[in-house]
Amino acid sequence: MEQQQDVATETESTVSESPPAQEEQLTPDQEITELEKLLSEEPDDFQARCRLGELYFGKGRMDEALTEVKKAIEMAEGLRVEMDRSLAMYYSNLGTIYGTKGMMDDARPQFERALELNKYDVLSLFNLGRLQSEKKEYMQAKDYFERLIEITPEDPITWYNLAGVYEQIDNPQVSDFNTLDMAVQAYMKVLEFDPAHLESSFKLMDISFTLKKSDMAVKVMEDAVNHSPDEPLAYYNLINTYEKCKMFDQAEEARQRLKQRFAKRSKEKSPS
Repeated sequence: MEQQQDVATETESTVSESPPAQEEQLTPDQEITELEKLLSEEPDDFQARCRLGELYFGKGRMDEALTEVKKAIEMAEGLRVEMDRSLAMYYSNLGTIYGTKGMMDDARPQFERALELNKYDVLSLFNLGRLQSEKKEYMQAKDYFERLIEITPEDPITWYNLAGVYEQIDNPQVSDFNTLDMAVQAYMKVLEFDPAHLESSFKLMDISFTLKKSDMAVKVMEDAVNHSPDEPLAYYNLINTYEKCKMFDQAEEARQRLKQRFAKRSKEKSPS
């Protein structure tokens, strides 16, 4: 019996000598030291920088608190911009899906919301420009395409759409603005970045005759043939341009070039 009592007493003594370990809480100075070390290794840790600013403030270290809070604000603003860009992309994608399904009334507000979040969202600017053009709201379409040009100044597709809008605005039934010269400049921009863009060449040819600039029409179509030598439509329009300008010898020469080129292509395609 005495041995059993001794064992029990020893067990109780052992338990009482081993209390559960508790995590030691850092003092503000220790936490500041740890955070300073962390930020020296990971300067983009937003939460750590916010906490450090709070600790500096609590310790009365106002200049250091001011520096950390400013850095935290700068980081937060950067995070917000990135988040807005990502969210804008999702709204733009949603609008594209609606547009693909033919649900234009549902697509428009998604693109508009995307632009509220990111005014430089290329896809939304382009699609809203197209939507406005389709609704014959050309002044609004012009604004969207002009904004898009500021972001993508070397994109021939945007220049082509803007040129078409300028053509429509020049129509007296649409507006009182004279924008045909602006359309010419926009089509020329298309050809600057995509010399083989035949639609722009044909548009420029037509406008040139409207403006009574036959020399420009000839130059445009000669360039079109040079850049698209295997396209019969380029030759046909060049021949037609020569004839309108009463340049019959040049028209006949172009006609012969067309025949020779495509006779040669026929021989190359025929089985040996």
